[in-house]
Amino acid sequence: MAREIIVLGAGMVGVSVAWHLARRGHDVTLVDRREPGRETSFGNAGLIQREAVRPYPFPRDLATLVRVLPNREVDIRYRPGGMLRAAGPLLQYWRNSAPSRYRRLVPEYAALIRLCLDAHGPMIEAAGAESLVRRDGWLEVYRDTGKLAARLEDAEENDARFGVRYRRLEPEDLAAMEPSLSDNLVGAVHWQDSWSVADPGALVQAYASAFEAEGGRVLRGEVNDVAQDGEGWRVEIDGQAWQAADVVLAMGPWSRTWLERLGLSVPMFVKRGYHMHYGSADEARLNHWVMDAEVGYLLAPMRAGIRLTTGAELERLEAPAHHQQLAAAEARARELFPLGERLESTPWKGARPCMPDMKPVIGPAPGRRGLWCAFGHGHQGFTLGPATGRLLTQMMEGEAPEIDMAPYRFERF
Repeated sequence: MAREIIVLGAGMVGVSVAWHLARRGHDVTLVDRREPGRETSFGNAGLIQREAVRPYPFPRDLATLVRVLPNREVDIRYRPGGMLRAAGPLLQYWRNSAPSRYRRLVPEYAALIRLCLDAHGPMIEAAGAESLVRRDGWLEVYRDTGKLAARLEDAEENDARFGVRYRRLEPEDLAAMEPSLSDNLVGAVHWQDSWSVADPGALVQAYASAFEAEGGRVLRGEVNDVAQDGEGWRVEIDGQAWQAADVVLAMGPWSRTWLERLGLSVPMFVKRGYHMHYGSADEARLNHWVMDAEVGYLLAPMRAGIRLTTGAELERLEAPAHHQQLAAAEARARELFPLGERLESTPWKGARPCMPDMKPVIGPAPGRRGLWCAFGHGHQGFTLGPATGRLLTQMMEGEAPEIDMAPYRFERF
């Protein structure tokens, strides 16, 4: 039976949920303070990562901790205030990253990742967004033969367990594919199944347009209040009340705040990140998305220029930007590829909503009938949005989801 549903948050996850619900014939309103795809979904690396079957664990080995402690690295930086604010969730994250716990989490995480291409495909087609998407994978480059060998061992295991296709690139293979890269690389891993997107924000906007073509409504405004109202829900947007039978909370890192207003607690923390676009110097060309795995940044040839994305910064969600991590990444990136001038005056800053067991929250909120959760995807919201939308819609329709959803339910905390 068709019903009125409000989806809060118009990033990749919220837009995907709204699209799937509208396809089922529901009267869906998608709400955000900005246009679709302009917050966290706008600034990511633009990869749909079929290879990412293992979530990022908290480093536990002494060598990594000693390396990170001076707080000058590109892959991870921290702010004492941010660490203190998120001490509880970070402690849980550290515990869940212990080898025995992590081994149990990987298959649950991989079950979602394995759906990503099959879920994105129909949405790309419906949105007419083929021109934004490439299906030739991406490259993870190395200078150290031992680290490359260890990564190839992981790749072989991931292929055997989760069907992740990859190819080892020798230096001459890599040079043929990317002749403008530094010649001090010993090889690379070519992740063959993953897709890349030339403009992540534009893909989310295309999905939102496809949602509107299904009869959905996009409403731009500030959410002032969310409250149960009899058998349904009342959402106040820019001072105007909207009624719905169901509300989906897909507000990324801001989901925690709204849950607390409703008397619910979730151990979310954020990993912030930065990006900047550059031109190319000396007529250099970057043909693929390239990650400098030993340093911790990624270069992506996008519509707006070559996007340089940093690793993670552990800091409060709304704290001012700290640009030293991006500057350090830029300095190292110039050693790998001849970047030109910066194309924007100010770096972009965003925040990834992370859960301490590295898995998103997908499903009903406990004790709040008609309130549904779709947040906490960490580094993979862009990858997992369509799969989340499909699975949550199956749950909301009372159907048996195509995978076991128990590992992602709110109650696990």
